[in-house]
Amino acid sequence: MYQVFLEHLEKSIFQKFELHTRPIPAGLDCQVSERGRSPATIRSWCYQCPELRKIRYTYIDGGASSQILNSVIYPAHHYDLPLLGVDFLSFGSVKNLIVMDFQPLFQDRAYLEKYIYPLKALHDNYPDLAQNLEMKFYDANQYFSKYLLFAKTDAETVKTRVFEAFKDYLNLYWQMLEEAEPLTDPVQIQQIVKAQKSYDQYSADRDPASGLFSSYFGHEWAERFLYEFLFEDAVPLATTSTKKS
Repeated sequence: MYQVFLEHLEKSIFQKFELHTRPIPAGLDCQVSERGRSPATIRSWCYQCPELRKIRYTYIDGGASSQILNSVIYPAHHYDLPLLGVDFLSFGSVKNLIVMDFQPLFQDRAYLEKYIYPLKALHDNYPDLAQNLEMKFYDANQYFSKYLLFAKTDAETVKTRVFEAFKDYLNLYWQMLEEAEPLTDPVQIQQIVKAQKSYDQYSADRDPASGLFSSYFGHEWAERFLYEFLFEDAVPLATTSTKKS
């Protein structure tokens, strides 16, 4: 269902950047589950370039029961840009959830005016994809913008409106990256390092997909995937608790 999205993302990044493969820990790049009524395959890709320190994307193909595309793009630490986050999930033919946003590292007014407010005009083009749904696992005021696209929709809308929005958000993000001034102050760069690590920790602690990964591929594999690949700068909660005690 989201193969065309994946192909567009790959075409876009390979055209714009001189990419190098970023290593994925052994056993996490591809896995097949025979659990349930139909097998599911999960595949992941990861790249880097001077402008972007981590471009990761994952596709779960569970046949008619599940189709999922997840991606996060992390700018290099000498850029203070938001992260670009994408989550498209379809379960069966009727349950389709889409999430797409420029995820701000900071919530101060100057930062939001610089990087988030430019999203407004684009966001206004897709009122049907901004449904103000309740967030069950995250704080909408932390690492999300007010111009988030977040909607439950139908398969036809995914193929048309969602795909157009995906291309538009991606193009605007590339434009922002091209116009961004690299940071040179070591103190500011360390603030970005800390903010991106905090994002990973926050996301790993709350990611509802860990349960889905466990159901398909087992708890041990899911934990490795969460902390060694998706959010590699995060520390497992059990480890954090042990350190505190």
